This record gives sequence, structure tokens and C-alpha cells, in this order.
Amino acid sequence: MKTIQTSNAPAAIGPYSQAKVVNGFVFASGQIPLNPATGEVEGTTIEAQAEQVMKNVGAILKEAGVGFENVVKTTCFLAEMADFAAFNSVYEKYFTGKPARSCVAVKQLPKNVLVEVEVIAAAE
Repeated sequence: MKTIQTSNAPAAIGPYSQAKVVNGFVFASGQIPLNPATGEVEGTTIEAQAEQVMKNVGAILKEAGVGFENVVKTTCFLAEMADFAAFNSVYEKYFTGKPARSCVAVKQLPKNVLVEVEVIAAAE
């Protein structure tokens, strides 16, 4: 088992790691729209926050030696299901391989952000 850690994505804000590589898969923790340089929430719209989330996910995948094309499953959490279409407009730019996905609305996300995304990717 290998632990993934990069300064190009937000540091874990609890007792967990950014990702683990186990048995040929990368299991990444959920990413929220924190700017890794400042630790502050980036953006106020679902689109801006989703872009920052994708940057964070991409940095973790890169550190693990893979990319968005290796993602086989995503789990997406939205603060408001009304943001679904706008979120999809950002999501589809990154996940062009159309991985399996779950997308749900939740009562509240850490730091009151609008979106969180976790991924599982095939490691190379």
C-alpha cells in the first residue's frame, strides 16, 4: 500500500490521506474546492468550485502517476441538486472517458462548499 501526498492539492483536514494506491487502484479522498496554496475556498459558484475540485483531483491523480482517463468510478456530492446541470458542464470536460458515477445532494459539505468529488482510478 502506498500513500499519495502532494502539495499541489489541499492537505488533508482530518485523520486521512489524500489517496492510497492498493492492488492496482488509486483510491482518492473527496476533494473540495480548497486552493492548496491558501487553504481557502476557491470560487462562489458551482462552476468555479467544480473547476478547483477538478484541479485538486488532477493533482492527486498526477502524483499517483495516472490521469483523468484512468478514473473508473466517481462519487460526486452536491450541496444543491439544482446545480446538477452546471456541475455536469464542468465535469464532462475532465472525465471524457465517462467513468461510472454516483451523484447525490447532501445536507452539508465541509466548509459549506457546493461540491465534493472522490475518485477511484486504475493505477498503471
